Amino acid sequence: MSHSEESSESSDSSNLSEYDEYEARFIQRNRQTDEIISEVLITMPEMIIRDCAPTARRRYCDRERENGEKLLMQDYFAERPTYDEATFRNRFRMRRPLFLRIVAAVTANDLYFQQRRDCTGKKGLSPMQKCTAAMRVLAYGTSADAQDEYLRISETVTRDALTHFVVGVISCFGQEYLRKPNEDDLARLLYVGKERGFPGMIGSTDCMHWQWKNCPSAWAGQYAGRSGKPTIVLEAVASYDLWIWHAFFGTPGSCNDINVLHRSPLFDDVLSGRAPNVSYTVNGRDYNMAYYLTDGIYPSWAAFVKSVTSPQQRKHKLFAKLQEAVRKDVERAFGVLQARFAFLRHPCLVWDKEMMGKVMNACIIIHNMIVEDERDTYLRYYDPSEFLNSSTEDVEHVQFSMDRIADLSRYMTNRAQLRNREAHNALKNDLIEHVWQNRSTDDE
Repeated sequence: MSHSEESSESSDSSNLSEYDEYEARFIQRNRQTDEIISEVLITMPEMIIRDCAPTARRRYCDRERENGEKLLMQDYFAERPTYDEATFRNRFRMRRPLFLRIVAAVTANDLYFQQRRDCTGKKGLSPMQKCTAAMRVLAYGTSADAQDEYLRISETVTRDALTHFVVGVISCFGQEYLRKPNEDDLARLLYVGKERGFPGMIGSTDCMHWQWKNCPSAWAGQYAGRSGKPTIVLEAVASYDLWIWHAFFGTPGSCNDINVLHRSPLFDDVLSGRAPNVSYTVNGRDYNMAYYLTDGIYPSWAAFVKSVTSPQQRKHKLFAKLQEAVRKDVERAFGVLQARFAFLRHPCLVWDKEMMGKVMNACIIIHNMIVEDERDTYLRYYDPSEFLNSSTEDVEHVQFSMDRIADLSRYMTNRAQLRNREAHNALKNDLIEHVWQNRSTDDE
């Protein structure tokens, strides 16, 4: 055998041995892989429980809500609380007795706020924690999750507490604090209006827009307001003390004040004959319909008194100055309402329009409760007995009657009287003369 043949046989044998060794290693590797796969399949449930469970969302989180309640009570509601009355007023937007009154009423009205024990015997969240969380969301306009670290209350429970809170406030206090003026209220409003230079005036009216951030896309065009963003309109009537006597919420932001007025129930009592019969005298002429101060966009109705556009004469300038100053009552009411409740100042994140209306009404009710709780007594403004017994010879004397008009078939007649442009112009001219005669010296 030649040398070349011997070398080829040796190379073949070496190649064969290398192939066998490679095949053996491949088989061994496959066996190891199969063993690893089998082991993983067997231990997979244990791995999932051990490795994945810590990062998964837990069904229950022990927030130690008892410590949250204890801290809240010590900070604000203890016999000697950590924070004083001024701090409480600043953070809760009202005095402590008024807040306790609201909590007691909504707790008695709704089982949701009553503290109960769970199946383990552990106490749930207290009424103070739930009502405080709801009030903080309204006052500061923060997210529901922001109340967790201090009050130890979850985001979901905070939203539920807010829903039940606004419904409870409307149910318990809506009839009293979102009412129309009664006999005493009307007497006071008429007297104060006369003292301010406008006999027969019972308030001022205007509209406010609330941006709706989560407005459905299908409604965005209908609700787009002046800013181009979806808004919902609030029509309100406010008096000198910022009490809101009328609130109509829900009109799309694409409507102006006139469109809102035609949908509003503001004059339903006047048209149906249920309005109180008011009579007063201005500049020697008798009138029998109370009126509101408005801006220039409102129609020229007998129940509205607008300013003078581009006044040239001194009496017109004086009247415009006084009318615009008094009409700012409703603007100030809007400003105070938004300052007290930042939830109304920020774009609304609520998806449900009906829920937005409940939040708005609840804030107005609480606003009126704060006004009643903090304003000075009305006896400093006037003596009721002196007002009711005034002489009929006084040219500014105001009479009113709460008797209803029996003939409801006069609806169209009342409508014509309400929208009478001539009566509007006559009243406005008489008021201009009245203001000039009584305020010109003071203005000079």
